[in-house]
Amino acid sequence: MNRSSQMSSPNSLRRQPKQQRGQQRVAKILTAAAEVFAQVGYSAATTQQIAERASTAVGSIYQFFPDKLAIFHALEAEHMERIAIVNAELLSKDIRRPLLQTIDEMVDTHAQYFEHPIPRIVYLQYFLAPIPGLFALFDDKFDRLLISQFADLCQQRNPQLDRDRSELIAEVFHRTYNCLLLVALKSNGEHRQKLYAELKNLLYVYLNPYIGDDLLLHTKVMICEHCGSDRVAKNGHRHGKQRYICRACGKQFADSYSLRGYPPEIKQQCLALHQQGMSFRQIERQTGVSHNTVINWVAAAS
Repeated sequence: MNRSSQMSSPNSLRRQPKQQRGQQRVAKILTAAAEVFAQVGYSAATTQQIAERASTAVGSIYQFFPDKLAIFHALEAEHMERIAIVNAELLSKDIRRPLLQTIDEMVDTHAQYFEHPIPRIVYLQYFLAPIPGLFALFDDKFDRLLISQFADLCQQRNPQLDRDRSELIAEVFHRTYNCLLLVALKSNGEHRQKLYAELKNLLYVYLNPYIGDDLLLHTKVMICEHCGSDRVAKNGHRHGKQRYICRACGKQFADSYSLRGYPPEIKQQCLALHQQGMSFRQIERQTGVSHNTVINWVAAAS
């Protein structure tokens, strides 16, 4: 039996606030609860402490929530809804972007997101202090979904990767990301930023051999023939041909490849930086374009 099968419904509000003032009160209670849970722990926290932090009466809390578990379920539900939107936006970006830029945006976006007390306490509680029966939505299935989505991205950037290999790469990426993100969130501000920087470097070094920019330049990227999206995954065979499904529009189609590379403005930017005296490695760090690619561009332009 998994953890979610033991839960009450996460939608545990006694009544949904309809007016703005009521919605603001609930939001204030939830933020206060997240701060109290982070300070003293879920088990030790009381509704009285939450009420004091929210500058409201305990009775006001019970107008909306029957108990402490219902409050946590509301925090969890808010986090799950928001993180789904955050991840969807990250994964919907053009896969032709430099790998370093993709990693930078991913880490920076999550770092900013988890500065908010609600997602931070839900995330830390799940991974560092799990309590049986506490979570209703956040479970191993969510982890597997994230791994599957990143495996899709790996195959989009490098179609030569088979599904098993891409999922293994995605799992190593995801587990490593989670571990260092957790350490960073427990650290102070200055050290946290240093950990984020090292996390970016680590992820880039690991992913570059599999889905690096050089591979993207020399491989064919599947494009949806219906909507033009590159969010495409393999979907079995028919009449001996590989079938694909578009994650953007949901339609299926057969082989339809298009060669992809960097946009012309990226190439011109790199050449201009080289003319200004910047080294190939410095250009790579600033633009995310592999130094080998820049070397080839410079050689071709000379």
